[in-house]
Amino acid sequence: MMKPLLLAAAGALVVAAGTAAAQQAPKRGQDLARPGSSFSPQENPGTWQSTVTRTERGHVIGNPAASAKLIEFISYTCSHCSDFAARGEPPLEIVLLAPGKMTVEVRPVIRNGLDITATLLANCGDPAGFKGRHQALMLSQAIWLGKARAAPATQQQIWERADKAGRMNAANALGMTAMLAERGQSKAELDACVSNDAAAAKLLDHDEADATEFGVNSTPSFALDGKLLADVHSWETLYPALSAKFAPPAPAPAN
Repeated sequence: MMKPLLLAAAGALVVAAGTAAAQQAPKRGQDLARPGSSFSPQENPGTWQSTVTRTERGHVIGNPAASAKLIEFISYTCSHCSDFAARGEPPLEIVLLAPGKMTVEVRPVIRNGLDITATLLANCGDPAGFKGRHQALMLSQAIWLGKARAAPATQQQIWERADKAGRMNAANALGMTAMLAERGQSKAELDACVSNDAAAAKLLDHDEADATEFGVNSTPSFALDGKLLADVHSWETLYPALSAKFAPPAPAPAN
């Protein structure tokens, strides 16, 4: 499933263009902040957004007993995934994760060599710190991926190779290791994670398993309660699906 870095980025733009016509902004009556919205938060929303558990293929955030389960398939080199992390993940956390209504499992999709490096860094360390690492890498994507795109082709080829030396070179040259170390994580721990060949191989195996089980072929993609949502690749298209899922029951007819 690995593709050259720049070719993969171009492919993501084609997918986005193909789904843009189906995207629609949330209606004003569905505003997350409105009382009566399908997503109206509880008075005491809880702190389930702080519960993170490592799974075989990713990390689950939220109340393990929640009845609704969303899987978020993302690539760390996908600009639309970065956009979703910035605009979609915060409201989900406030109104669905915190009160324990739903869990979100973040699973990586490996499109290129840099995805392997970034995912190893996101997965590195205590599961409780995953959200912080995930958000740091996603929200700074324009910086480190911009450096990668501006690098000479010979350098990109080293990073795309994604062997131990290539991963270590990318993590340090693009500033990803330094960024996470500034957040307080040990550089030695981060280097050990990036150089872990067995963990890198597992990422590819899990990516293939998700492609086989769910048919994931673009990012971001989402599965709700075990079923891949067709043509849902953004916050604008995910919102209506979740709104319908959490819509209050219709009032009983008057006698």
